[in-house]
Amino acid sequence: MVLCASLGERYSEVMTTVMNLVIYLRASSALQHRLLRLFLIEVNATFDDLLLHNNVRWLSKGKVLERFWALRKELETFLLDQKSAKAKPFADFMKNDEKMEIVAFLTDITSHLNDLNMKLQGKNSTVCDLMLAVRAFQRKLEVFKCDLQQDLLHFPRLLDQTAGKHHHHNYAEFLDKLIKNFQTRFEDFPLGKQVLLCIENPFLVKNIAEFSNEATKVFQWASAASLQTELIELQENLALQESHCDLVTFWTKMVTAAGVPLLQKMALQILTMFPSTYCCESAFSTMNMVKNTYRHTLTNEHLHQCLRLALTPFMPKFKQLVAQRRCHLSH
Repeated sequence: MVLCASLGERYSEVMTTVMNLVIYLRASSALQHRLLRLFLIEVNATFDDLLLHNNVRWLSKGKVLERFWALRKELETFLLDQKSAKAKPFADFMKNDEKMEIVAFLTDITSHLNDLNMKLQGKNSTVCDLMLAVRAFQRKLEVFKCDLQQDLLHFPRLLDQTAGKHHHHNYAEFLDKLIKNFQTRFEDFPLGKQVLLCIENPFLVKNIAEFSNEATKVFQWASAASLQTELIELQENLALQESHCDLVTFWTKMVTAAGVPLLQKMALQILTMFPSTYCCESAFSTMNMVKNTYRHTLTNEHLHQCLRLALTPFMPKFKQLVAQRRCHLSH
């Protein structure tokens, strides 16, 4: 909703109406929620319920829109059958082709944003992986903008709603603002393409001078001449060329024998950057589950120990631990 508000008032208004409609049908009354579910089951709808939006969870609004769009015809019928005064504005909203066209567009564009968001989450992702995903998405936005004026290949719901006819709104303007938003957000990212390519696969770097220029702008302790010679030596190492391993293993174990200390130091500093807040947010979610209302007297020391157990990637050897203990049976 913040994105829609920043990129257009009418998009924010439509998004708010959809969320209020979902809340009205699903959360305003337990009886109405049961009737809705029974109705969806009776008409053999694709899904038997709507999804509620949650500000805390990632992807929530996009998923709500996708479920809403999949059930839009059944929901319109359900609202029209109701005699409530509260239902009438929502029924009129769903009969408004212009508003539903915006819903279709928002469902399509949030679906693309959700795909990007999924790539930016998870463990063991490096800053290289995330920047590749972001830069690829920035190029996709240019393709999406052109597609809006052509066949709507990347906007299937908008195509379905408009039936291939000319749409009412200039959605290219929305994408122009979205493109500018991404450019502004990531224009200060210091790592250039050649540096990222060197971390991913140093044997593919062809423009060594450009690589050294990009690297010395970020890592001022590095010497351009030393980086160039080390990269050439690394690229000519046949044993390393034939090594097939992940990035961390390559730069921590394989490269050390090649005698390229500056390259390795640069690679390790890049690979140890925190690319996203996923781990922090995941840890906070775990903490909320550990220290719930039933454990409010938990001390900070015990909470720290519980979090270490919950977040560690290591699996305890329970059988070995139990074997080291002696049971003291009561007499």
